[in-house]
Amino acid sequence: MLEILQDFERAAPKLAPVVVILPGLAAVVAGLFVWLGGLRFKRLLAGLIGAIAGGIAGFFLAGRNIASITVTAGIGALIAIILQRLFMAILAAALAAGFGFMVLAVPHLQPADTEPAKSQAEIAAGDQPATVRQSIETLKEYAVNFGYTVKWVGSRMPIYSWAILAAAAAVSAVVGLYLWRLVSALCCAALGTTLIFAGMILLLSYKGSAPITKMSGGSPVYAAIFLGMITFGTIEQWLLFRLKKTRPAKAKKDKLESEQEKRTWRGM
Repeated sequence: MLEILQDFERAAPKLAPVVVILPGLAAVVAGLFVWLGGLRFKRLLAGLIGAIAGGIAGFFLAGRNIASITVTAGIGALIAIILQRLFMAILAAALAAGFGFMVLAVPHLQPADTEPAKSQAEIAAGDQPATVRQSIETLKEYAVNFGYTVKWVGSRMPIYSWAILAAAAAVSAVVGLYLWRLVSALCCAALGTTLIFAGMILLLSYKGSAPITKMSGGSPVYAAIFLGMITFGTIEQWLLFRLKKTRPAKAKKDKLESEQEKRTWRGM
């Protein structure tokens, strides 16, 4: 998997700017919004996440059929909006399983795992920059190859690794149902941080700064920054969400006390 990302990193400067820069900027802006204020518009956010998750599921299950992807995206958005609390619990489970998979899959990665994707760099490695259409096709091929590689690596993982992932997902889902506000804040912070990192990787890759190679060099700095951003975003959103809920309650309580004092005064 790492070799596929590094291969994309080398090919990115040859891709059309609109295909790399615009998604990178969009990911950074959306990530900042979700990281610091996702809970303010949690219904809209749940719908968008549900649509994205449904679209991704449709892409891998139905291939490149646009109609199927659109239908699954709409179904995902509808379910997420109607069953918002349950969806956040599912999102927490998915994030826990996803991050856990990235950690547990590392010992099972080999350079040979990513050889089929190396031909994609040659598509965009000519003297002339690739056109928009060529760049989009190249990105699609990278996405497909990455998905196949993830499936193949998953098939090599032992059963106990999948048991650990299942336990982490189950615990996250249960905690998400009981501590809904805190887990929602954590999900928004984790998702926003991931989007920010993904957007910056796209932008820096196009610039030729080799961010993936630097992050995979074994330095704990990037992991510390990632975890620190998640922690800060979680605390910030959780506190703001609590203040937003407690202020109306306090105002209502003050109003009732004021009315009670007026009735007491009139009775006197």
